[in-house]
Amino acid sequence: MTASRPYVFGGVLALFALLAAVMLANVLATVFFAITVAYLLVPLRRGLEARGASRWVASLAATVVAAVGVVVVLAPLFVILFLRLSDILELAALLPDVVTVEFLGMVETVTLDDVVAVGLGLLQSVGRAAATAAPVVLIKLTLFGFLVFALLLSGDAVGRTLLALVPADYRDAATALNERARETLFAIYVLQAATAVGTFAIGLVVFWALGYDYVVTLATVAAVLQFIPIVGPSVLLAAMAAYHVAVGDLVAAALVVAVGGFAVAWLPDILIRPRLAKETADLPGSLYFVGFVGGLLSLGPVGIIAGPLVVALLVESVDLLGAELRVDGGGGVGGGGDDGDESDGTAGTEGGDAADSLQS
Repeated sequence: MTASRPYVFGGVLALFALLAAVMLANVLATVFFAITVAYLLVPLRRGLEARGASRWVASLAATVVAAVGVVVVLAPLFVILFLRLSDILELAALLPDVVTVEFLGMVETVTLDDVVAVGLGLLQSVGRAAATAAPVVLIKLTLFGFLVFALLLSGDAVGRTLLALVPADYRDAATALNERARETLFAIYVLQAATAVGTFAIGLVVFWALGYDYVVTLATVAAVLQFIPIVGPSVLLAAMAAYHVAVGDLVAAALVVAVGGFAVAWLPDILIRPRLAKETADLPGSLYFVGFVGGLLSLGPVGIIAGPLVVALLVESVDLLGAELRVDGGGGVGGGGDDGDESDGTAGTEGGDAADSLQS
């Protein structure tokens, strides 16, 4: 076997991976999330194997853990809806039959029948959309579960194959990037959970200060909505504000939008994510926030994972380059002899400055 054959096969692998990404574009986000979740569950699977479980059983158990985690996140919304349905109906009964809104000399009158008609129409549209999307969602969830299980079952072989394609002199760099990716993915999911917990704690204080009943219920809904990108707790605050406007309490509507919007919808992302990013992912808060916001706006929901991950790998690449320039700057940058030694120090300083500058 010639030395170039592995790299030819590596190129073939890259080509077909690109073709698969194009052809599977509609499920690419599902595949990406499955890969990241499986990546994080590998240590759990290995731990179960160390305790005597077979590879198949350990992979299945780790997949079940992921499924239970998703259920735990979403279950509070359904539990609250079931427990508080009568209270929601009682609040709806308090809505006036006619609401008159005056703004800049313009008067608009809305009847409760109009609102009910619009609401029913919206519910019918949402119901039809949900019925149409349900089979697709079910297929994607099934695909997600199978992918996580399959990656856990055979992921080590894939990893060894990809690492074998890397020249021996660069495998330390590949290992460093792999470790950085794992740490970053773990930190991203931990940050998401921590932000939800922080939203719950802040929501308790804010909703209590604004005089609401059922502050635990409202704070729980806000915390769960924090897992929904872009929308988040803003949906809850908008619904509360609309109710206050309907009953004529404009001051309460303004307070829930201003105070709740700042403290519940905006503050947790600004206060918690950047601070914990430095502790969990060794990534400066500013860079994490750039990756989070940029990924979200560019790629949608998948961007909250992909954005910070790409930024973290960029930082690790700069660190690797800086370390390489410090070690090999004399031979690779400045040539040989005394001049090379002198340029070694310069190159090392510049490489270190570049790495420090990007991470600051």
